[in-house]
Amino acid sequence: MSASSSRPAAPAWLEVPADPNDLAPGVWPASAGRSAAGKLEIGGVLATDLAARFGTPLYVLDEDEVRTRARRTLAAFRAAAERHGTTARVYYAGKAFLSTEVVRWIDDEGLALDVCSPGELAVALAGGADPTRLGFHGNNKSTAELRRAVEIGLGSIIVDSFDEIARLGEVTSGLASPQTVLIRVNTGIHAETHDFLATAHEDQKFGFSPDAARLAAARIRDVPGLRLVGLHCHIGSQIFGADGFAASAERLVTLHAELLQGGDLPVMNLGGGFGIAYTRADSPSGIEELADRIVDAVAHSCAAHGVAIPQLAFEPGRSIVGPAGVTLYTVGTVKPVDLGDGLGRTYVSVDGGMSDNARPALYGADYSARIASRVSPDAPILTRVVGSHCESGDIVVDAEYLPGDIARGDLLAVPATGAYCFSLSSNYNYVPRPAVVAVRDGSARIIVRGETVDDLLARDVGAPSSRKGQA
Repeated sequence: MSASSSRPAAPAWLEVPADPNDLAPGVWPASAGRSAAGKLEIGGVLATDLAARFGTPLYVLDEDEVRTRARRTLAAFRAAAERHGTTARVYYAGKAFLSTEVVRWIDDEGLALDVCSPGELAVALAGGADPTRLGFHGNNKSTAELRRAVEIGLGSIIVDSFDEIARLGEVTSGLASPQTVLIRVNTGIHAETHDFLATAHEDQKFGFSPDAARLAAARIRDVPGLRLVGLHCHIGSQIFGADGFAASAERLVTLHAELLQGGDLPVMNLGGGFGIAYTRADSPSGIEELADRIVDAVAHSCAAHGVAIPQLAFEPGRSIVGPAGVTLYTVGTVKPVDLGDGLGRTYVSVDGGMSDNARPALYGADYSARIASRVSPDAPILTRVVGSHCESGDIVVDAEYLPGDIARGDLLAVPATGAYCFSLSSNYNYVPRPAVVAVRDGSARIIVRGETVDDLLARDVGAPSSRKGQA
């Protein structure tokens, strides 16, 4: 029986740690460790120095961790594809986290990039991305967005509806070179993830059913300004194993083989969604294992259908940038709460919350936490790390064992926050969004400036500051 099984206030998976100061491997960036004085260090920079220089809350991104994971991912899929006589391209999924610096990092490491909004496209271009190495997603692309993509020579547009095909056909009418497109297909594989993260089942907003995809392919092939090059599928996010990806790949190959009768389909994009460890209880598959099993499934299915293996593409985001991120907070109120029957937990309030990490509120996501400013000899106590917002659901870490002497003024670090924290951040309760700082080789620099209250007031046309200079 685990130590936590007799503690109903704690989830069954949460073990009481032997040392509440330790840093679980795989959850923290590889560079994370404790200094001789016991302070958290990331990328050769003390967390306390970062907090003193940039304030808290603060997103910290380990540049080398991002680059290493990008490089490793590309190598894994290229090697798996090469073993079967084909090639692989990896698109970094910009929705996980995007800035002009990150665009440059992933370009340096040989990855392409996918975007799904005009803003993401603008950041990609501002970061120097080659338009021909961009993929454009979205279930509701406007005609203006499609026109912009075509005008800049964007590499591929992933079409999501018959309406989009018709409007894209109008935009491309008369072009000397047709626009490359892929069809997003819902394979019907239900990923083992939160319902809002599963994206290949039938009853949701993205893509075409296989039957509709057949009709979509015929329509695209009838449009002179469009060139259908392949199929795309994405089954969901934060998926640990390869079984769902392999099953989806087999169904996609079946459709691919059928559509080959109407023309060439040189590309197959199998999406992303590879999970990461947020707690020591999480055990995601390694990227090499995932690459081998997914590509093996494609190769096996292609052989069964008697067709050549197409060029393959993948779209990881979280698995590249997620583990590279750590968010720093300053502890405020510490409040023990009696739950009755001898049970209790301590609420640890920090100076951020659901505005800088919406995932616990949106998905019930679990995270880890450690005191970053010191080590403690105290025994662990069950805590819940909460934010400063006017919501009872404003939870940063639902359950964690932290040292019993955690106190106001301590610096707290939450790992694995590189993906979907900045991207989903908001100004709820008029809280400014934090800065993003990159660390590498003992130095730190801001890559996204934090907001101030003055920034927020500048958008309010009734505020005196926003009227300065107006006629």
